[in-house]
Amino acid sequence: YFLFVSCNLMFMLKKERHKIIMKEINLHNTVLSVDLSELLNVSEDTVRRDLKELSDENRIIRVHGGAISKSLVRPFMADESIYAHEEKKIIASKALGLIQNNMILLFEGGTTILELATQLPKNMNLTIFTVSPQVAITLSDYEKIDVYTIGGKLNKNANIHTGASVINEISEIQCDICFMGVNAISIDNGFTDIDWETVQVNKAMIKAAKQTALLSISEKLNISKRYKVADLSNISYLITELDPKDKELSQYKKQIKIM
Repeated sequence: YFLFVSCNLMFMLKKERHKIIMKEINLHNTVLSVDLSELLNVSEDTVRRDLKELSDENRIIRVHGGAISKSLVRPFMADESIYAHEEKKIIASKALGLIQNNMILLFEGGTTILELATQLPKNMNLTIFTVSPQVAITLSDYEKIDVYTIGGKLNKNANIHTGASVINEISEIQCDICFMGVNAISIDNGFTDIDWETVQVNKAMIKAAKQTALLSISEKLNISKRYKVADLSNISYLITELDPKDKELSQYKKQIKIM
């Protein structure tokens, strides 16, 4: 009887761990084994076994040191569900309000930026630079948009190009607005991420733009990760699916424009 209860408890604990891991991956697209180990209060070996099982079930994609969301790597596949897709549609629709004809724009990557690219009006004349191969492919259908891909090493954890050559190319660009996705954002620590190479590219993108808009579902608010990208004072707009008057955004309004 004791053995049966113990095995059943272990199963329930594993099931709960898998649920938490999937939420973290859906929310942040990328997770590190060391961070999951701390969050779940289990060994990294246990986390690696959990990730292997989830990968074997075709629910995630394992990478060195962690895992990434399937929707981040294969967003064009019809059978892949995008986490919080309806919220991201609302965010993209709001972001469109900042875009005017003949602007020069800089797009990062991720599913929310892809949604913005999908919603762009077909009749607008724009020049768009992007570090994301997926965004570039999405924009290839627009006859009036000139698309420039900033190439470099493909960071498989974020599915954007990174490295010194990318940062150098970005430094030569002067754009009107930079649109970026968010891993985590908080009042105290600003815009943060878990990937060092991505952070360096993001910093360069902010410097290259007159204005920067962060596109984030509200679940990523009040969360901090290990590497800082920028203080909120260096960002022009925070765009979420929430009404700008929502109480959850009240503290952010003191530092940044809310849409």
